[in-house]
Amino acid sequence: MQTLKNHKFEIILSLATLGLLGTFFLGISGVLKPQNSQVTITSNGDTASTTPKGAVNSSLSNRLSDGTQSLLPNPSALKQEGIAAYAKGDYAAAVKALEGALAENRNDPEALIYLNNARIGKQASHTLAVIAPVGKTSEIGLEILRGAGQAQQELNQAGGETGVPIKILIANDDNDPSFAKSVAAELVNRSEVLGVLGHYSSGVTLEAAPVYNQGKLPMVSAISTSVQLSGFSPYVLRTVPSDSFAAAALAQYMIDGLAAKRAILYYDSNSAYSLSLKSEFATSVFSDGGAVINEYDLAAADFDAEEQISLAKSQGADVIMLASSTDTLEPSFEVMVAVDGELPLLGGDDLYHPQVLKDGGANAAGLVVAVPWHVLSDPNSDFVTGSRQLWGGDVSWRSAMAYDAIAALGVALLENPSREGIRSALHEPNFAADGATGEVHFLPSGDRNRAAQLVKIEPGQRSGIGFDFIPVD
Repeated sequence: MQTLKNHKFEIILSLATLGLLGTFFLGISGVLKPQNSQVTITSNGDTASTTPKGAVNSSLSNRLSDGTQSLLPNPSALKQEGIAAYAKGDYAAAVKALEGALAENRNDPEALIYLNNARIGKQASHTLAVIAPVGKTSEIGLEILRGAGQAQQELNQAGGETGVPIKILIANDDNDPSFAKSVAAELVNRSEVLGVLGHYSSGVTLEAAPVYNQGKLPMVSAISTSVQLSGFSPYVLRTVPSDSFAAAALAQYMIDGLAAKRAILYYDSNSAYSLSLKSEFATSVFSDGGAVINEYDLAAADFDAEEQISLAKSQGADVIMLASSTDTLEPSFEVMVAVDGELPLLGGDDLYHPQVLKDGGANAAGLVVAVPWHVLSDPNSDFVTGSRQLWGGDVSWRSAMAYDAIAALGVALLENPSREGIRSALHEPNFAADGATGEVHFLPSGDRNRAAQLVKIEPGQRSGIGFDFIPVD
């Protein structure tokens, strides 16, 4: 299969043909339209049709929107005006207001997605859902939406005026397993939703994954890295490499780059991601000739960084590995303070976070983190150039992986704009989509075969905080 950017003419021709058919568009004119069938979650995590025909799950009404409400707090007056016009079906007024809102704040991905949807108006379109934690974990949610919005805009522009564009339905699950399962069930019920980008944390994705499998709705995660997701279901894929890649890169850097042999490993016992990275790192270190001499739970009631690091130094530890989750950033900072620059620090991709630069500060300097991609790895690529034009600055690896997920789903739509058609296309041996981080294709397990990249925290001004993540040579 050929890549997206090299064949815009073929895309336009294919989309034009689909536009004449117009059989796959059902449209989303409001939030939670009644469907012909509903599903609920059973005790074993599967789905079952139990809700009466025409019923509406009103508890989710404030969690899904294609432009009829803002899921982000404090929308501007122009953004509210655009949303109100969209809800009334006045798409021309919605476009004008949302363009004004973006002129005021170009860094609002929700406004861009709603603008892209408003430009579609009443045209036939194909709907993809994007699940992002825009409530409790709003910054990471925004990163996901930036990648999705940029990919949507570029795909729709490539399709031209005669193509069938992509509409995006945004869903907020707050990175909460119970909400995630309910949102997934609702998306399964919405027959117009042909594919999903989601979820954020590995634990939440693992909870929701059976719903997509049972409902036969393709879901591509851009963030979840737990090895438990490998081969979970033919309907569950990801554009981010699994923890095995990050662990291998960090272990090799520890053994070869730092000439270190004895590691102290910190983890979060409440995080599937953290437990996965912990296990993979310990295995990789052992395979490379090193050892993890002690492990500490950042979420434990008896956690004491000062005492633990003092003991680690006396035991001859020569590196600290922080397999932290975003929920355990604060205790991770306590570890950094206790280390006081005397031991090298390693970490997983959840530590690639503005809060680590801001609150970690000088204590975090030198921390080496494994990530799937960094903006400085290819600073002149089309994706980086486009993202800077849209958002006025650099984007994170989460935005890049989200872009790749929508790009992959968009290319799969060209093969067969149906749920089963997308699943089949994504698993084709010669499938390829031109993504932010290079060619996107999937292993039979649904994983992406892509090496991790190491970045280090150093003093700098790119972030505006005083410290930056810089690629390790």
